[in-house]
Amino acid sequence: MAIPKFNETMLPILQELSINTELSMQELADNLLSKYFTLTEEEKREQVSNGYTRFFDRVGWGRTYLKKAGLVIQRKRGGNLSITEEGRKVLESNPKEITVDLLKQYPSFVSFKSSGSKESNEIDAEFEQRIMERFTPQDFVDIGFNNIMASLESDLLEKLQNTNPYFFEKVVLILFQKMGYGDFQETPKSGDGGVDGIISQDKLGLEKIYIQAKRYATENKVREPAIRNFIGAMSGGVHKGIFVTTSSFDEGAMQKARDAHNHKIILIDGAYLTELMIKNNVGVQAKTVYEVKELDNDFFEE
Repeated sequence: MAIPKFNETMLPILQELSINTELSMQELADNLLSKYFTLTEEEKREQVSNGYTRFFDRVGWGRTYLKKAGLVIQRKRGGNLSITEEGRKVLESNPKEITVDLLKQYPSFVSFKSSGSKESNEIDAEFEQRIMERFTPQDFVDIGFNNIMASLESDLLEKLQNTNPYFFEKVVLILFQKMGYGDFQETPKSGDGGVDGIISQDKLGLEKIYIQAKRYATENKVREPAIRNFIGAMSGGVHKGIFVTTSSFDEGAMQKARDAHNHKIILIDGAYLTELMIKNNVGVQAKTVYEVKELDNDFFEE
C-alpha cells in the first residue's frame, strides 16, 4: 500500500477517534499506521521538508479538514483531538469515504476554503478537487522547492561545463575547502601528470589527497584509462584521490576505482557535484527565504 492521500486518512481518523475519547496527533498517527495502513519501512521514514514524515503530514492535513468542518475538535489544553457529535453522525451514515464534497455541506468548511485569494477561488472546481484530494499544502511546498532545486542543479551544471577548465579545477578545490578539508594547492597547468590539485585531508595538513577535475560534456563519460592514469600519477606516499567530472563515469572507470587496492579513489559525477556545491553554497546564493510557522499549542496551556 502506498502512503495514503490526506483525504484517505479522514474516515480512519473519525473511526479511531470514535473509539478513543481523546488522542494526541502522534498517538492518532501511530494508531492509524498500525490499524488502518500497511506501509513499507521506507514509506514510514519518508519525510517532507518540514521534518515530519509524509504519513504524519497527511494525517495532519486530514485532521485539519475535519476540524474545519466541525467533525473533530482540538482541546484547549494539550491540543488533543476528539470526535464531535456531528462527526459521530457522519460515521452513523456508514460512508465509504470522507470526501471534500461531503465536507462542503458544512458552512465552516466552506468559509475555510473560501479564505484564499480571488484568483485561487476562480480555479475550475473539478480540477481543484482532484488536486486537493491528491496533495496537501506541504506537498505543494515540496513540489515547488524540488522543481526550483532541479532547475538550479541543471543551470549550475551547464555553467560548469561552459566555464574555463582551469577555473573549474579551482572551483572544485574551493568546494572541498568549504566542506571542511584543509588548504589546497593548485598544480602547474602544464605537465601536471594527471593531478590538478592537492588538498589537505585536515586543517593541519597531516595527510594529502590528490584531485583530478575533468570538465566534460554530459555525453562524454570518463573511461577506465583516465582513472588508471590518475592512480599512476600518485606519488610521495599519497594513497587517496578524488576524481571529479561534470559528466559521469562508465562501468570500466568505476570498476578501476573499486579495484585500486592500494589506493582509495572517490568518484564524483556531475549530479553529485552540483548537489555538493548547492549544499555548501559554492557558486550559488540564497535568493528568498520562507519561514513556515505552525500553531504552538504549549503557548496556550493555562
